[in-house]
Amino acid sequence: MISDRIKISVLAAMGGIIAVPASADFDAEAFPPYERCALCHGLFGESANAKFPHLGGQKAGYISAQINAFLNGRRHNDGGQMVNIVSELKPDEIPEVVEWFSSQDAPKPSGEGSATGAALYEQSGCDSCHGRTATFPDAPHLTAQHAGYLTKQMRDFRDGRRVSGMADIPHGRLMPEVDDAIADIAAYLSSVARQ
Repeated sequence: MISDRIKISVLAAMGGIIAVPASADFDAEAFPPYERCALCHGLFGESANAKFPHLGGQKAGYISAQINAFLNGRRHNDGGQMVNIVSELKPDEIPEVVEWFSSQDAPKPSGEGSATGAALYEQSGCDSCHGRTATFPDAPHLTAQHAGYLTKQMRDFRDGRRVSGMADIPHGRLMPEVDDAIADIAAYLSSVARQ
């Protein structure tokens, strides 16, 4: 039989082991900076969650402008998550992050689309900045993006929770007043292949 004294000694030793916090040998500096972004946006820029936009194949100027907008407080419609993450990036790492995601393949379209959304998008004039032939480097590609993400961003523009980096374009006034129309446009855009 094991004596009570040995039992107590073993339990005390185990308690000490359990109570000691584990220290990891994780060195964030050893990994490329874009891997910090991958948890939400996917390593190759295809996020699994509609809360986070696809970044793969996005315009470099747009990605850079959005990182800077979060850093300087011009954009804050995400609950603070992005500020926390981009604040970890060193200034010289931002171009590497931008280059990585903008050079990845564009995401594949998803959903069944919406004929109503296609008509509304065409009528809106958004294609002149966001379309295939638009040349604005800071205007993002909208096609093949999560419908849920697009819906939230359009509502945020409409309701004043998000402003454009292009101050001369009043995005809020360009958005439909009806949520169903916004959802239709988002469904259409998410179903269109990016070219």
